[in-house]
Amino acid sequence: MVAHHPVHTEFQAGGLSYGRDEADKRQEFIVGDCATMREVFERIRRFSKYDAPVLISGETGTGKELAAQAIHQRSERKNGPFIAINCAALPASLIASELFGYEKGAFTGALTRKLGLIEQANNGTLFLDEIGDLPLDLQAHMLRFLQEHTITRLGGHTAIQVNARVISASHVNLEAAMAAGIFRDDLFYRLNVLPLRMPSLRERESDLLLLATYFLRRITKELGTDVMEFTPEAKSIIQAYSWPGNVREMIAAVRRAVVMSSSNVIRAEDLAIQIKPEIEQPKTSQVLPLARRLQPGSDQERNVMLQALARNRNNVTKAAAEIGVSRVTFYRMAKRHPDALQSISRQEPDI
Repeated sequence: MVAHHPVHTEFQAGGLSYGRDEADKRQEFIVGDCATMREVFERIRRFSKYDAPVLISGETGTGKELAAQAIHQRSERKNGPFIAINCAALPASLIASELFGYEKGAFTGALTRKLGLIEQANNGTLFLDEIGDLPLDLQAHMLRFLQEHTITRLGGHTAIQVNARVISASHVNLEAAMAAGIFRDDLFYRLNVLPLRMPSLRERESDLLLLATYFLRRITKELGTDVMEFTPEAKSIIQAYSWPGNVREMIAAVRRAVVMSSSNVIRAEDLAIQIKPEIEQPKTSQVLPLARRLQPGSDQERNVMLQALARNRNNVTKAAAEIGVSRVTFYRMAKRHPDALQSISRQEPDI
């Protein structure tokens, strides 16, 4: 359920808020009143009732972790732990021990047993942010956990039962990652039982002033400053800007404006936002962030190249642009893979 108040439509992680006093509490809110966000609120409410995996997609800064927290807080697991890990923030060598834990003596420096994050999430929710960055070998272990609800600590031999709901999130296109051989199909289908997409601010034009006003109220209270408001010019800037960093960028801009303002109003110049003419960007595959991490000479690199060539009729220029490298770099990569070179030699003419 969502409150359709004309000014204060707020979905709180753990409940609903209708009044101004409640909205000013030191709690996180997902704020919105556009049709797209009403659908998000409805899915959060619905998904909270079912103990199945949720896969949240959306650009960086759109509030994916807040949505995961909201689902957890409204579910029957709300009194259990909410354990979050960013798979992109840890080196591959540490992810296994962080997720699955280890036994004493499992490796040099393992002086005591350590419970992994999956085990710590028992009877609660495990949030795997940027799941697309999980290495392939660990994807197999994660699949086993989802199938059997058991884990084995590093250096251990005993299967440990764990009752945890998994909510995962990614800002990259996992289906494209599957096509490139970088993400397991079977794991994707296990994770994507209940899909939730968080919209970018570009899709929420009618919410921009609502959001900015909400953050202004929250930040002035947090900093202990006088109540402030936006000038008409500042409001125009807020509505005209594309907000590529989404909610995270808006919070930073409003906080900066509150600090820089010398009065009780936020002017356009306080926001320090530059409206640039939009330039159409080349359409590249969402595999781009993944392609840059490919091991040179690996089967994954080969698969990415061959599939890009196949989609572009063996046109090197187009295939290189799709995976985010130059034509020269693409040729250099192809020298490591004879079948890629053969495909290039069969380049079809443009029609």
